[in-house]
Amino acid sequence: MRRSKIEINMEILSILSQRGLSRITHIMYDTNTNCSLLKENLIFMIKQGLVEEKFVRHDRVAYCITPRGVSILHSFKELQTVLPIIEKTTN
Repeated sequence: MRRSKIEINMEILSILSQRGLSRITHIMYDTNTNCSLLKENLIFMIKQGLVEEKFVRHDRVAYCITPRGVSILHSFKELQTVLPIIEKTTN
């Protein structure tokens, strides 16, 4: 089943909140997305102040969730419990 952009972004935020500082490869495997789509989503979330880019070791980049990202993730999860997403089945 295809995921919406918001579902992918919330999954990325969820992974970052669980794992902490993570490199793009780990996020890519955990969220099951390709590299170009993941980079596009990370850039969007960095601009929105949800994710922060940090340089670790020499020139390696890792990503972490910001307090604003934690707040958005919490609000999204709360919204999901109030308004559950009903999946359409095709017969």
